[in-house]
Amino acid sequence: MPLRLTLPLSVRVPLMVSGLMVVMGIIASQLVLTALVRSQERQLSDLAQSEFATLSTTLAPLIQRQDIWEMFDVLDRATQRVGGFSPVAAALVDEQGRVIVATQPDIHPVGAPGVALINAATPVGQLNYDSAQDQISLRQNVDFQGRTIAALIIDFDVTELAAERRQTWFWLIAGNLAATLVLASAGYVLIRRVLAPIGRLSREMSQPGGASRAFPEAMIPQYDTELANLYQTYNGMIRAVEARGLTEKRLSERERFVSLGRLAGTLAHEINNPLGGLLNATDTLQRYPDRPDVVQQSAGILERGLKQMREVVQTTLHMHRSDQSALPLTPADFDDLHQLIRPEVERLNQSLDWHVAITNADCSGLFAGPVRQIVLNLLLNAAGATPVDGRLGLHVAARDQMMHLRIWDSGPGLPAHLRPRLLSDDPVEPGGGLGLRLVRDLVNQLDGRIALGQTDAGHHMIEVDLSLWTQDDA
Repeated sequence: MPLRLTLPLSVRVPLMVSGLMVVMGIIASQLVLTALVRSQERQLSDLAQSEFATLSTTLAPLIQRQDIWEMFDVLDRATQRVGGFSPVAAALVDEQGRVIVATQPDIHPVGAPGVALINAATPVGQLNYDSAQDQISLRQNVDFQGRTIAALIIDFDVTELAAERRQTWFWLIAGNLAATLVLASAGYVLIRRVLAPIGRLSREMSQPGGASRAFPEAMIPQYDTELANLYQTYNGMIRAVEARGLTEKRLSERERFVSLGRLAGTLAHEINNPLGGLLNATDTLQRYPDRPDVVQQSAGILERGLKQMREVVQTTLHMHRSDQSALPLTPADFDDLHQLIRPEVERLNQSLDWHVAITNADCSGLFAGPVRQIVLNLLLNAAGATPVDGRLGLHVAARDQMMHLRIWDSGPGLPAHLRPRLLSDDPVEPGGGLGLRLVRDLVNQLDGRIALGQTDAGHHMIEVDLSLWTQDDA
């Protein structure tokens, strides 16, 4: 996997500016050097042509007379001048390619072959030289009365011009480097200053645990309209998130209390039924205290009614104990749920199919409180959606390290506008769907999943799968 070096924006922008400066500096330096070279070559060409014109005019009659000493004297005086661009050596080659005269006779003696001299020299009209050379060899034909009589080769000293070109190159590099460093440093300082408000915003948004807070008005950079709008937008987002959290909390509490209220009404109905029989038995005891058979029958009625009421009360207390959420789930918890939902089902004259096929080992890792709340809320919703004389049921099984809860009913199914409350974490509006968002939150806390389906008989079904874990998993 390639290694990626991530740099902050305050470093990346100056580096990009530096890179652009380097590229622009190279282009500008190349243009300057190109212009300098062309200027030097034009200057050299003009000086060389002037030098060749003067010497050719002087040497032509001497060549005709074959006055070697005069020719040597003319060339020798020409090479003795001092200047930025001056001849340092010269030679004449005749039409047969032999050296007529040279200022360096020890190297090019008279009569020696001069073809190599001619080939090594550049025609003066095609002047082009390398700055690494200190000398340049040029040639031009010497004409007399319209006829070429010799070739003049002159070596020029270009040391000063080459030094000027190298010096120009040095100062261009130094200037570009200095400008790049200055602009990069200034860009770094400027970008750091510009990004400081954004950095504060980023750090605030990265607070662990979602503890971001809105910025006070004094910290909003009013001098920059765009940054001020960004800060105000962030503050608005924080307030919206806080408002959403409060709304969902109130909604969850409200749904919890609605669920409890509905259950309390059912329980009141369940307790009220045996109360009538208990009062009748008490009245009978008061009227016939001397009849043992009547007293025994009335006492039996009182005992059965009180036991029934005790079971209902104990089940309710056990369901809503404050420490219930910390207790492990057991099959007995589903028996309590059956006791709680039965009065509501009987009140609506509905049929309840109750099938719980689990053991204590199958409940490993699940707590009673959230599972009870999930099943009770879904059963209450199923009972409310099922018509009178309808059917509903609960099927509980455990396999593949999962507990599978199936709540079905013969009603019309969960309405489309309520499905997001159960199947999505998106914000919801208050109202409707008794405890559905609470069920969603509890299932998420247990790392479970929810789905809608149908039974083999075509009844609408809500499927809840909860992960089981063992002590080794923890």
